[in-house]
Amino acid sequence: MTCGGTLRTMSQSAVQAFPQPAARPALAVIDAALAQKIENSTALLRRAVSEFGRVVYANSLGAEAVVLTDLICTEVPQIDIITIDTGRLPEETLSLLERLERRYQRRIQVYYPDATAVERYVREQGINGFYNGLQERLSCCQIRKIEPFKRAITGYAAWVTGLRREQSETRAAGEAIATDPNGLAKVSPLLEWSEANVWTYILAKKLPYNVLHDRGYPSIGCAPCTRAIEPGQEHRAGRWWWEQADSRECGLHPRRRPAAAG
Repeated sequence: MTCGGTLRTMSQSAVQAFPQPAARPALAVIDAALAQKIENSTALLRRAVSEFGRVVYANSLGAEAVVLTDLICTEVPQIDIITIDTGRLPEETLSLLERLERRYQRRIQVYYPDATAVERYVREQGINGFYNGLQERLSCCQIRKIEPFKRAITGYAAWVTGLRREQSETRAAGEAIATDPNGLAKVSPLLEWSEANVWTYILAKKLPYNVLHDRGYPSIGCAPCTRAIEPGQEHRAGRWWWEQADSRECGLHPRRRPAAAG
């Protein structure tokens, strides 16, 4: 059986067994603590526009993305919104893109990988060559995600992310405003939000979200590189699950390496 076939079988099994996510509140009410976080996040977005001028949000179309899309469209519409269609996204993700555009009556600009580069990669590595090793996978991410992302942020001084501290050990060390490897300011308004905060906001405001979240996918990327997780697993355990945990990033958010001793 191919790796792609294995993914499909495992994902369907997990979908059937996975219960409603524990982080979702039985009663979605925005309390004073969450209201303060919303105020702080909105203030950070406004500060980014004030300090950096041209700001863009790189929309991942995950749960955090739904929150940020709502905050930006309703409170800080000066921020542009883009997203990357890698060519391997689940149909459920593309469906969410359409629903967001309809809700906010705003076009989200979609960027695509260079077709020639994709063709070359598939010719050399195979259609699912990213399963063959870390470098092969990173190369695929570079072609399908990083290169179109760099095109998308050209001309901007800052970009917004949906990183949260509790998503992973790497992300726990994030800063609200940092400088990325390209020299741009990287703004993370949701760093202090918990997963429960995210879902309370989504449900209280009746926002559309990716239906894969109902099937055990807390983090969603390309279809062949994402699977449902089991209860109790780490938030991003379903992303590039065949790799070591410390390598499971695409390159947009570089992994922090420990300082050398001595």
